[in-house]
Amino acid sequence: MRPIHDTIPIAEALALAMGASVPLDRTERLPLEGSVGRVLAVPVVADQDVPPFNRAAMDGYAVVADSTFGASRMEPQLLACVETVHTGGIPSKTLVTGQCTQIATGAPMPDGADAVVMVEETDRRNEDQVAIFTPVYPRQHVGRRGADITNGAKVLQRGDHLTPSRVGSIAALGIANIEVYAKPRVAILSTGNEIIAPGQSLGPGQIYDINRFTLGSVIREHGGVAVSLPTAPDNLDELSDTVDACLEHDLLVFSGGSSVGERDLTVDVIRRKGEILFHGIAVKPGKPTVFGTIGTTPVLGMPGYPTSCLSNAYMLLMPVLRRLARLPEHRFRTVCVPAAQRIVSTTGRHQFYTVRVVDGTAVSAFKASGDITSMSQADGYIEIPAQTDIVEEGETVEVKLF
Repeated sequence: MRPIHDTIPIAEALALAMGASVPLDRTERLPLEGSVGRVLAVPVVADQDVPPFNRAAMDGYAVVADSTFGASRMEPQLLACVETVHTGGIPSKTLVTGQCTQIATGAPMPDGADAVVMVEETDRRNEDQVAIFTPVYPRQHVGRRGADITNGAKVLQRGDHLTPSRVGSIAALGIANIEVYAKPRVAILSTGNEIIAPGQSLGPGQIYDINRFTLGSVIREHGGVAVSLPTAPDNLDELSDTVDACLEHDLLVFSGGSSVGERDLTVDVIRRKGEILFHGIAVKPGKPTVFGTIGTTPVLGMPGYPTSCLSNAYMLLMPVLRRLARLPEHRFRTVCVPAAQRIVSTTGRHQFYTVRVVDGTAVSAFKASGDITSMSQADGYIEIPAQTDIVEEGETVEVKLF
C-alpha cells in the first residue's frame, strides 16, 4: 500500500488545476441554429440598421400627429384613409395632414407619417373615413429605424457566451453561420480489471462501470465532448500505451487508479510521462484525487468510488472543463433551508454532503462513497468547511441544487 501522507485544501487544488488548463484557441463554423451555448470566437458587428425601416408598433392608423390634436370621444378628428398596409407590404402613398393609412404592427410607416393611433382609439365610419378619438404625439407607437441596432455597432464581443437572446441578435442581422470556439474533447479512461460495461453479464468479482457515464454526462452538460475509451487493465505498460493514444484530446480523465493500492497506477503513469501537481485533497469524499499534466494535456485522476468521483467532477472537472471551453463560471441554483438533523463532519476535510430538500428542510441523502444513490437520490449538496466539525439541527445551510 502507498498511503497519501499529504493533502491540500480544495481551493488550492482547484487553483492549480485551473492554472494548468489553457482555454482552447481552436474554432469551428456552425449554423446559427446550432450555436446556443457556444462561445463566440469573433466579434459581431452590425452591417445594417435593425429595424431597417421605421415601423408601426401597434395595429391602427399611421397619421401625421398634428392631424389628431384636439381629438376626443366627444369631438373626434375625421381623417381620410388612403390605403391599407399589411406586414411585409410597402406603403405607396405619402401622407399629409388630414390623411391616415390603416397599418399592421411591424409594417413600414408611410412617408409623411410620424405616429400611429391604436385601433382601439378609432372608429371606421366608412371605407374612406376614420374617426380618431385621442391625440398622439410625434413618434408615438413608432419603432424607429435603427432603434434596436445601428449600422456599425459592435453587437457581441469575442468570448461572449451565446444565450438564446444573443443568438437572436445575430439572426436580426441576417447572419446564418457563426465562428465559435471548439468544444474540448475529453477522454474518459476507466481503469480496473473488475470494471465491465453495462450490457454484459457480470462475472465473479466484477461491477458495472458507473463513472464513465456520470463523468460523460457532466462533460456534455458543461460544454465538452466525452470520448469514452475501453476499460484499461491494471498493468503499467499497457496503461501507459493507452494514455499515449489519449493525448490528442484536450483533457484526460481517469476513473479509478488514484488511490493507495499497489495497482492504482494513475499516479505512476502521470509521473512517468509528465508532472504531478497534487495527489490528495482534503475533501470528503474524494481524497485520493490526482492532477497533473502530460505535455500540454491536463490529466485528472478521479477516485473509483462513484460518489467520490462524481462529487469531485462537480468540484474540479466542471470548472476546468468550462475554462477550456471558455464558458462562464457555472452558477448553481441554491436554496437556504434548515438542516433536518445534526451532521457530524470530519475536521480538517472540506465535506461535500448530499441532501434532499423535504418539507423545507435539508435531509441527509449520503450513504457511502461507493453508493451512487448517495447522489441519485439527492436534490443537491451542502459544503461543510474543513474547520467545521458539526452542523447543528435547525442551522441554516445553503443547498446547491443539481
